[in-house]
Amino acid sequence: MQFTAIQIATLIQGKVEGNPDAIVSNLAKIEEAKEGDLCFLANPKYEDHLYNTKASVVIVSTSFEPKQAVKPTLIKVADAYSGFALLLEKYNEFVSQSTKKGIEEPSYISKSACLGQNVYIGAFAYIGDNAQIADNVQIYPGCYIGDNVTVKAGSTIHPGVRIYKGCSIGSKVVIHSGCVIGSDGFGFAPQKDGTYKKIPQIGNVVIEDEVEIGANTTIDRATMGSTVIKKGVKLDNLIQIAHNVELGENTVIAAQAGISGSTKLGKNCIVGGQAGIVGHLHLADGTRINAQSGLSKSVATPNTALTGSPAYDYKSSLKSQAIFRNLPEINQRLQKLEEMMQEFIEATNNKKHSDLA
Repeated sequence: MQFTAIQIATLIQGKVEGNPDAIVSNLAKIEEAKEGDLCFLANPKYEDHLYNTKASVVIVSTSFEPKQAVKPTLIKVADAYSGFALLLEKYNEFVSQSTKKGIEEPSYISKSACLGQNVYIGAFAYIGDNAQIADNVQIYPGCYIGDNVTVKAGSTIHPGVRIYKGCSIGSKVVIHSGCVIGSDGFGFAPQKDGTYKKIPQIGNVVIEDEVEIGANTTIDRATMGSTVIKKGVKLDNLIQIAHNVELGENTVIAAQAGISGSTKLGKNCIVGGQAGIVGHLHLADGTRINAQSGLSKSVATPNTALTGSPAYDYKSSLKSQAIFRNLPEINQRLQKLEEMMQEFIEATNNKKHSDLA
């Protein structure tokens, strides 16, 4: 499909500088673009590419002022990155209008399940007893939707997802391939003979609206009550969320992170990749945890940044790292001071002896 610069500007509420009739039919990186491509420039370190790119149209921020002549047509928006993201969102909405509908065979749908309008059920999917599948839900091939599961309107369940019994999925949720929602929490009671007795996990998982969950992420059902993923949460691939965890609104977690049981994160928290958080902690709104950090204590102050294992204040950590890098030089200086002190002591002792003589 082809679009003009003015059409795109209208779509993302931007202002055209250059040829409003410039035509684009493809998206590309600014350093790789060719004629007919649309790019965006948000990071200043890529500015030099703007003056050499063959792209036809480039989205930039309103505050950006080129240092030399620019060949492409520019579309100025308040924030280039957000503007480009909005464009992709609009394009995705357009494409989704032609998504699949209907029920493919072979698939199993319980007679007691309730399906809304314009639902798509892919081949080899299983829909359990009393499952509630709302309007415009997309369930791709090979999915398992257990008994009494609720999936609200407009959600997309990609191939190979398993949602265990009793779990609730909100509207406009996206769950990517390989996810397991509602598997048993890790609950075992140690016995006197050294064995472990399983503690039944009778709760569920509640995922609120507009959540996106990356591939092969697992979210355990609660021992009692619910494991809760609140509105707007974004989870990367390969994340483990344990039983009775609560993730606050718009929290973002990167790949391979693990959240232990009964820990509660506030709103707008950010957790870096491979970070680990122990159980039964409370993290204030806006807490930021650096990649590969290990958090073992609750965080009471909002917008605290932490790093390291065990994790502690981010700025203090940077100062400590600077000191650590200088340890060889500090050690040399310390040795020099010790030598000088020894020379001073010897000189003082010699002077005392000479005075006595």
